[in-house]
Amino acid sequence: MEARRIGRAPLYVVWLTAVSILCAASGPAWAIDPLFTGGSVSATASAAMLDDGSAGVCVFGPLPNPLPLQDAVERGLCNNPKTREAWAQVKIQAAGVGIGRAAYLPTVSATWQGVRDDTVTNVTGFPQYSSDYRSSLLKTDSVSLSWVLYDFGGRKAALQNATALLAAAHASQEAALETAFADVAKDYYAAQAAQGAFVATQEIEQTANNSFKAATARVEKGIAPVSDELQAETSWAESIVNRTKAQGDWQTALGTLASDMDLDPSVPITLPDVGDGVVPNSEFSDSVADLIQEAKRSHPSVVAAEEQVEAAVAKVAQTRAEGLPSLSLVAKYSQNNEPTTLEVGVPQFPATGHEWYLGVQLTIPIFEGFGRTYQIRQAEAQTELQRDTLDEVQQQVGLDVWTSYQALQTSTHNLDNSATLLDVAHRSYMAAQRRYQVGVGNILELLNAQSSLAGAKRQRIQALTDWRSARLQLASKLGKLGMWDIVDQPSTDPK
Repeated sequence: MEARRIGRAPLYVVWLTAVSILCAASGPAWAIDPLFTGGSVSATASAAMLDDGSAGVCVFGPLPNPLPLQDAVERGLCNNPKTREAWAQVKIQAAGVGIGRAAYLPTVSATWQGVRDDTVTNVTGFPQYSSDYRSSLLKTDSVSLSWVLYDFGGRKAALQNATALLAAAHASQEAALETAFADVAKDYYAAQAAQGAFVATQEIEQTANNSFKAATARVEKGIAPVSDELQAETSWAESIVNRTKAQGDWQTALGTLASDMDLDPSVPITLPDVGDGVVPNSEFSDSVADLIQEAKRSHPSVVAAEEQVEAAVAKVAQTRAEGLPSLSLVAKYSQNNEPTTLEVGVPQFPATGHEWYLGVQLTIPIFEGFGRTYQIRQAEAQTELQRDTLDEVQQQVGLDVWTSYQALQTSTHNLDNSATLLDVAHRSYMAAQRRYQVGVGNILELLNAQSSLAGAKRQRIQALTDWRSARLQLASKLGKLGMWDIVDQPSTDPK
């Protein structure tokens, strides 16, 4: 019986309740987006770095063999916790814009109350006036509306604050993506260099072994002292130690790269050879001063700091406006079925009633304990802090560009220098080996040439790695890093 009575609640109460439950219980966060804020949130954490409209973005299969840089970068952009955190911040600030827009709309609420009333009145000395009344279900339902019509710019400032914070979150997301991109590329090249260094130590070990065999043969023939054999064997043993260490460094670098891709460090990874094929270009031919000024204007971290300043300024205006009067439209309609009685002792009679009103409400904050004054001061101080932060970010960006530019210039020059060094060292070793085999040279000459060749191989590998990494690092510091910067990797299917 009680359930049937509840089902007779007014239609507007049922409808409003259903809408509220639907909005509160909707599954996906952006399934209901009546204020159109979801369009500012990218479909994946990779955002503009990858093709956001592609169905295959951030969907990966087994690691390819060998692993190209493009695949490593995509996995890093999609799986890196920092990029996902930045993506979540964009969602948070987009919801804040929705809250700011919602302030311009009316608020409507509905209430429904159902109770059973058991009233007993005992009048001492006058039992004829006593009563005992037990009612059926008593219902009271109402719907209220409140709509702020004017508030001296408080809602506008709040929306401006939220919009600026959203823009800052977008810029921070872009900066996080570029940082993740640069970190993955740096660790990829470091692992590739470690792999190349390991291969070089294997070659050096073989060369040292050949020298040891040559020295042993000469000692056995009696044309060289036993010290030659011992020195060559020492050099061979040292090359084995270096090869073992290089292998450990290589595995450590691979583990770091796997972690960048949110994989277990023990996952086996195969990389392509370092190789040559590096051709310096004039991509960053502008003067370093121009590059620094451009970065100070357009780098995502600078844009984010600028938007934070705008948000802080809007927050000051919002805080001031919230202390000013506001004008609202208010309305309410309610109805009930509470019984009535004419006088004490007279039985209650069934009755219904209703009430409605429509009007305007002026709210004037008069005294808030000086809290508003200090809230404004706090907001103004926050604005000063954001401006100082902007100056700091611009200064750091300028220094980063300068440092990266110089590193790229050095790496570019060392490409030719290392190639020349390796060629000379190789020819020197071949000459020393022939001289020793025919009995003209001595063991120290051969071992010195062998050591120089080993060093030249290591420097060549490092020069190739440094140039590739420096080019991407400078693009990152300029805020211009993208997938198009990967130009010297083999073309393979990244998935």
